[in-house]
Amino acid sequence: MEWLLELDGRLLLWLKETFSHPILDEIMIFVSRLGNKGFIWIAIGILFLLFGLKNKKWRSRGFLVLFSLAVNFLACNVILKPLIDRTRPYYVLGYDPIIPPVGDPSFPSGHTAASFAAATAIYAINRKWGIAAYIFAAVMGFSRLYLGVHFPTDVLGGAILGTVMAKLVIKLTAKKMEY
Repeated sequence: MEWLLELDGRLLLWLKETFSHPILDEIMIFVSRLGNKGFIWIAIGILFLLFGLKNKKWRSRGFLVLFSLAVNFLACNVILKPLIDRTRPYYVLGYDPIIPPVGDPSFPSGHTAASFAAATAIYAINRKWGIAAYIFAAVMGFSRLYLGVHFPTDVLGGAILGTVMAKLVIKLTAKKMEY
């Protein structure tokens, strides 16, 4: 297990050194801010709900996105982060992150988990939109690495968790709702 932690740190430092650029700094800060508190994904879910005022199908779509985010939040932020309590990489590896230090534990990446939960729900609604959402989710995960606030395994864990939580929600709601 120690070799994995060492590889995780080396990979993160390599990514930071390889891709570091002032313009990319600004882009990654912007992308990451869109994911703060799941903002972009909650906005999309609410937008779907608003379309649902005239079309029941859109209401179901909004519910799917928001319910996937809620289940993911419980699994990620309420259960796993406090349980695992992984230290952020900048404390372990001794560097200053590009954005101000974050106070909660590192594993799994909440930004990434929420992004993949929403992308999975959106993919269930419409494959083309889902592919675009998955691409944005991957960029979100990369932004967390680029900014130095997560290890690669935090982001990978977030991507897996978000996908699994949304698939669970899809399975639980599929017979009751039309997407």
